[in-house]
Amino acid sequence: MKLLTIIRYMWALPNTMLGLLLVLPLFAFGGRASVHNGVLEFSGRGVSWFFGHFPFCSRVPAMTLGHVVIGVNEEELSRWREHERVHVRQYERWGPFMIPAYLLSSLCAWARGKDGYAANRFEAEAYSTKSHKA
Repeated sequence: MKLLTIIRYMWALPNTMLGLLLVLPLFAFGGRASVHNGVLEFSGRGVSWFFGHFPFCSRVPAMTLGHVVIGVNEEELSRWREHERVHVRQYERWGPFMIPAYLLSSLCAWARGKDGYAANRFEAEAYSTKSHKA
């Protein structure tokens, strides 16, 4: 493993640990995990329940925390893989500041009267991937 890769993983590690802490209890509800290009992807019934009960997650089929991507099912993980990899790279750039920066971007959007998800700069970057262009 290259030194730069190790540094990126370490920089994103606090967020990855948060993702792992979130995923571990969901295994009790029949979750499935796999690794794709160095990213742990997790899906299962517990994820659907979690997304339905956790604020801000009800409208998304997947979310990323560091090098952990959580999706409602394997089909959605596959469909959104390119989008979520943009978020993985954002975590590698922003490290422990990613979650506060993401929330601040949503807050700024709301303050301007815009949608906190659609107008979030991190989502705009992820939606600019070729798989999401019209």
